Formats: sequence, structure tokens, C-alpha cells
Amino acid sequence: MSAEATNPDAGAEFRSGAAQSRRRGRTRLDLRRLGRAALLGTAPRDRLPDAIGHVAEAHRAHHPDADLAVLRRAYVLAESSHRGQTRKSGEPYITHPLAVTLILAELGAETTTLTASLLHDTVEDTDVTLDQVRAEFGDEVRFIVDGVTKLEKVDYGAAAEPETFRKMLVATGNDVRVMSIKLADRLHNMRTLGVMRPEKQARIAKVTRDVLIPLAERLGVQAIKTELEDLVFAILHPEEYERTRALIAAHAAEHDPLPGIAEAFRAVLREAGIPAEVHIRPRHFVSVHRITLKRGELRGSDFGRLLVLVGEDADCYGVLGELHTCFTPVVSEFKDFVAAPKFNLYQSLHTAVATDGHVAEVLIRTRQMHSVAEAGVIALGNPYAPAEAGEERTDRAEERIDPTRPGWLSRLLDWQQAAPDPDTFWSSLREELAQDREITVFTADGGRLGLPAGASCVDAAYALHGTAAHGCIGARVNGRLAALGTRLVDGDTVQPLLGGDSAAEPAANWLEHARTPAARIAIREWLNAHPDHARQQTAVPRAPGPMVGARADGGNAVADLPDATVRLAGCCTPVPPDTVAGFVVRGGAVTVHRVQCPAVDRMRSLGRTPVAVHWRATADCRVTLVAESFGRPHLLADLTEAISREGADIVSATVEPPTEQRVRHTYTVQLPDAAVLPRLMRAMRDVPGVYDVGRV
Repeated sequence: MSAEATNPDAGAEFRSGAAQSRRRGRTRLDLRRLGRAALLGTAPRDRLPDAIGHVAEAHRAHHPDADLAVLRRAYVLAESSHRGQTRKSGEPYITHPLAVTLILAELGAETTTLTASLLHDTVEDTDVTLDQVRAEFGDEVRFIVDGVTKLEKVDYGAAAEPETFRKMLVATGNDVRVMSIKLADRLHNMRTLGVMRPEKQARIAKVTRDVLIPLAERLGVQAIKTELEDLVFAILHPEEYERTRALIAAHAAEHDPLPGIAEAFRAVLREAGIPAEVHIRPRHFVSVHRITLKRGELRGSDFGRLLVLVGEDADCYGVLGELHTCFTPVVSEFKDFVAAPKFNLYQSLHTAVATDGHVAEVLIRTRQMHSVAEAGVIALGNPYAPAEAGEERTDRAEERIDPTRPGWLSRLLDWQQAAPDPDTFWSSLREELAQDREITVFTADGGRLGLPAGASCVDAAYALHGTAAHGCIGARVNGRLAALGTRLVDGDTVQPLLGGDSAAEPAANWLEHARTPAARIAIREWLNAHPDHARQQTAVPRAPGPMVGARADGGNAVADLPDATVRLAGCCTPVPPDTVAGFVVRGGAVTVHRVQCPAVDRMRSLGRTPVAVHWRATADCRVTLVAESFGRPHLLADLTEAISREGADIVSATVEPPTEQRVRHTYTVQLPDAAVLPRLMRAMRDVPGVYDVGRV
């Protein structure tokens, strides 16, 4: 199916630049006609040809003082270099760089981006070299053109596509404009994909879905993202697409309540004295499809949302207050992305109000927020240009100066270095981008760490410490000890705990908790390099010794029952000066429990009468202790040494198989004096890796 044929204007309503063009009265451009005119037309060389003239007009709408001479030179080089080349549709090839550049111009891209966009295929498809580009247009343009230039299949074979994306993403880490051009390039290619074979359409659409659309989301370029979603939807899900298009067409023939609600909003805001614009934003195809799956039968107001644009941040909350006062708010629909922007710096207030039997979803934002929400990084111009004299960068602008600052890109640039294999990189990239939400957690020193939703303490450890996280023995989350598999949520404070042993090793089951490619790649590499250790971890580390039950002697306990055999209960191991109670059991023996032991309540509920028990004057006693710890080498030896230093004799010991890197040690020890017990328990807790010691 040709996405271009089924929906030639998909997404046009959602590009802010295009909307401005319509307000200025310009009609949508026929790029194919302009491309032919550019090659065959009569425009003199001393002025801009008609085709690039339309790009210049769109560019000047956002940048009135832009120098257009460089665009003319770039167009002349691109047109002459591509002359004689055609696309698979038979059109002159120059129509493609022109279309890509026009997309970027309408979104507000600055001159350097447009210059590189016009030239983005010259090095790949013509005899133009990067040195020529640098000599004519400078280092910035040369870097961007190189960043979007594909690697040759002749040299890389099947690895050409993943390695091209790797190269492009690394270049994006140094200049985010590289990915801006790639997104616009893919958008035009998707618009004209109908000339391809169906199987090739599907392959390109899947890569677009798995890689390009998530990248557009992360860079905040919603205008491109939404149109790409619709085009992919048409190709990969043609039946659902047709049903959705039929729904939208049927709605167009019915009464739409949104214009009336919009007018009511305008009246309320005028009366409140808040200068604002109220627009109706039709939902794009994929959005309508998602709402259909969520709600079933759609209402008339479900096919669009109301957008309120204001001048200042404070006005956003003023509008919110007026709408919630004059209409009935749907509290569950309220979200504040102004005070807490999304990880791609999207800002807006989301709410919904009920009026006249309809529920209208509302977006409230400033015009600057709207520009960034639609065009993302493209709307920010050149994020690397130094601030002009007297101009101060805002905190928001500061976030975009260094494009490696966003958590997702920083993580990607780190882990890709550890994935030299193209298949590992390609699969890991898709896994990373499949995480459609990001959380922010805080480190113990107050730093911030961006992680994908669902990340665990394992991911935080590798994000903070790299391969040193192999020695992680646990973590604190919000000040409390937690297992490494604990999932983190937005706002948590996490502190991975590293052991001091350089020979420490990761556990194979950490892979079950790792969500980031950095963690998964590091763990897999270690396990692959140490297959014997990996096998040992899956086996029981040692055969557990026998658990100590009720003892045959009563130690220092004496029951007030003549000739009765006294035993200390193994469930609570009482020692002097514990308050105890005894119960006669089968065979006439008296079993002694601490009064806090649950067994005492059970005995009383069964009608058993307790027997009075007291302690002899002698001070030695026997007790069972349980040490909870994080697994690490030599832990058993260190615990044994700590017990011996306190003068206690180990009667028996049990070490259970580790669970989630936690190990449970059970020791029955003979103490020379019950007063030693608190000191012994403190000494055991001081052993590195041990986080709790208690009586059985």
C-alpha cells in the first residue's frame, strides 16, 4: 500500500511551520513540480530559483535576518551535482533534498541546518567530497553532512545499516542537527514510499517504527513523529488504518462539538482578561486508533483536542484556574508538564473539562513551549552558537547546549562503545528505544540520573560505576537497604553499594533485572569471559548443614517440674536473661521458649498450661543467630573470624543458596556468658556485606 496515496497530507495539520504558512496565505507546495522547474526552468543564475525561493520564504518567516546567499550556493552545488539523477519514482533527484530542506525550514531550522540539508546526499551519491564541502561551507556543514552520509554496503555488507545508525548517533552526540536532517530525510522518503515493492516498504517502515520514531520522540520533534506514525500505520496495519480513516471521515460528516467549546473558552478567557489563542487540534490517525482501543465507541469530542496558547508561564496556570472554575474538571486527566517537563523538554498543562455533556481534552502552553513541543531541537536554532553580548541563556536553553546531556543519548553513547558487534548494537539500540518513558532518580551526593522506566538498582549501578559495578553487593533506595532487583521509580534516591573485593563478580540472575543495554552488555561480556563462574552460580554453592532443632539438654534452664527433661526450643533459642515459658510435650519433656515466640501463643490456644522455668546461676549459654548479607567472596570466612574473636564456639552453621545476591547464614554458637550476645551481634553486623543479624 502506498502511504502517500492513501494519506498524502498525513500530519500536515500538525506542523507549526505549515500552520503559519496557511495563516500567511501560502498554499501547500508541489515539490515535484518545483523540482522539475528548478532543473528546466528559466530562473537566471543571479537570483534564487523558484524552488529554493520557497525554502527561503519559509526560512525568513522564522529567521527574518537570515543570510540567504549561502542557501543559494548550496542549492546550486546540489542541483548541479545531482543533475541527471532520478528517484525511483522517475522524478529529478533534486526534489528530495529540496523537500527535506523545506520540512526543516517550516519547522524553524537555522541556516546551517538548511545548508547541510540541501547537501546531505551529495557526498553519498555524487562526486562531491567532504573536503569540497568544508572549503565552500565550513567545518560545521561538513561535519553534519558527514554525519548523515550512509556507509557503503560494498564495505560493510549486511552491517551497513546498523553501522550507519551508529555513526549517525555518535555524530548526533556532537551535533544534534545531524539527527534533525535524518528525521526529515526519512519523513520525505516515507511520504514517497509507494513506488517501492511491498516487502521493502514493510522493512523500511519497521526500522522507522523501531528506531526513527522513538528518536523523534526523544528529540521532541512531534511534528515529524506524528506524521511518521501515520505513514508507518498505513503500511504495517492497513486494515486498522482503513477503519480509522473511515471513523474520521464519518465524524467529519457529523456535528463537531469542539468549535462551540472553543468559543466558550475564548469568552471565559476574554472576561478574565487573559490574552490567549484557542485552537482545535485534530488527532492524527494513530492517536484516534489508540483512543478507540482505550474507550471503544468514540464521542464527538474525542477526535480532537483544544490548544490554548498564552504569552507567559504564569498565564498557563491562570487559564487552568479559569477553565476549572467555569467548567467541570476531570481531575484524573490533569498533568503538569510545565513544572516537571518530560525528558525531551516537552512542556504543557494537560487537563480535561466536561461541558454540555461533552468532555474536551485541553492543552495549555506558551507559544515558545508550543514551538519546542512541535519542532523540538529544530526549534532551538543552533544550540552551539555562543550567546550574544548581553544575552543570558535561560536554564531551559542550557539543557540543550550539550546534546549529550539528555540521559537517553548519554547512555546510548556510552554503551555503544561496548557493543562492537553490529548485531548486538542493533538489537540493543531497539531495546533502548523501545523504552517509551524515562525516570529521573537521584544519587546519594545529590546528582541526577536518567534511566528508562522499569530500571532497577542493577541499571543504576552500571550507569554510575561502569564495569566496577560487577562488585556491587547491594543498594540503598531512599535510605533503606534494597535488593539489586528492586525497580526504581521517578524521584527515588539510589546508592549502589560496592564491595571492596576487586575479584567480585556479577550474578547471572542480574540479567533478569537489567533494563539498560549498558548493564546487559557488561554483564553478558563478563559471563561470556568466565563461563566456569557462570555455571557455578547456577549451582548450589554448598550443601547446607543440618538445621538445629530442639536441643536434648536444657542448658542453664531449670523447670519447676521434678525429674523433667528440659530442652531449649530451636525456634527461638532462649538464653539468659530472656523471659521464658516451658510447655510439657510428648514424652514428658519440657520445651522452653522465649515468651515472645509465636509457639507460646499456639500452645496457649491449644489449652496447654505453661510450666515455670528459671535460669541457673551459671552464665554460659547456647544461641542460634541468623545473618542476612549480600553475597561476596570470603564472606563466610570473615563472619567465622568475627564470631571467634568474641570468644564464641560455633556448634553448627548453615549457608542457604543465594537469592537475588542475598545470602542467609544460620549459626548456632556456644557463649561463655549471655552478656556477650549483644557484642557478638554488633561484631557480625560490622562485617562488610552484612546488613542484619538477629535471633532465630
